[in-house]
Amino acid sequence: MSVPGIDLLAAPKGARDLILLAHGGMENSTATPHSWRPPMLRMWPFAAAARTAAPRAAIGLMRYRYQGWNGNAADPAADLRAVLDRIGTRFDRAVLVGHSMGGRAVVAAGNHPLVDGVLGLAPWLPAGEPVVRLRGPVAFAHGTADRITSPAATASYARRLRAEGVPVALLTLDGEKHAMLHRAPDWNEIVRRFVAHAVSPGECPLITTADRSDPVPTRRPGDAAPAAVADIALSRLRLRVIDRL
Repeated sequence: MSVPGIDLLAAPKGARDLILLAHGGMENSTATPHSWRPPMLRMWPFAAAARTAAPRAAIGLMRYRYQGWNGNAADPAADLRAVLDRIGTRFDRAVLVGHSMGGRAVVAAGNHPLVDGVLGLAPWLPAGEPVVRLRGPVAFAHGTADRITSPAATASYARRLRAEGVPVALLTLDGEKHAMLHRAPDWNEIVRRFVAHAVSPGECPLITTADRSDPVPTRRPGDAAPAAVADIALSRLRLRVIDRL
């Protein structure tokens, strides 16, 4: 069995902040993830956006033991907590960014003492998901045309968090699907602004934490999917794994 860990893509000298990206997966699978699966590759442009937003922070990709959530085992969340426990002597705080299953994982582990910010991108938050009192700034973003994970379920979870006194920014991307390709520049900008705000509060704030859903203006009209695929490839070439934790 593999051991959960982090692939570090940036580690400036003396960095005490970690931006940790958690990729998507499957409902059930004990297969070992590999670096060239689409859910992992989709996170590389977000790593580049996070590096721009927080040049003095370390940037890492979460490495799970398994591809699946696997029912009550909630393996990705358990892996994420184990990693956060292990790196507490190296980093003072971690900002979590997760997509799909990774979004569910960062929410489930978002009350860990090391966490200081949680961003869920098209998160998988099914009905009945336990409410976790998330630490730091919290934001969810979801495309209205997502048929893999539910925008309505994300909005419902945000309302439940707010009822518990946790401020949440809820952003919607009209017409966007689960892979986050058609409006890729907008997703990159959400990540950049959130990370900037998390590491330096007051910088690049998100739209609101009011009890509503805020539409994200389109930065570039038209379908950005072809450019998004190229951006994934370029980010994968320009960045590299420099260490494993």
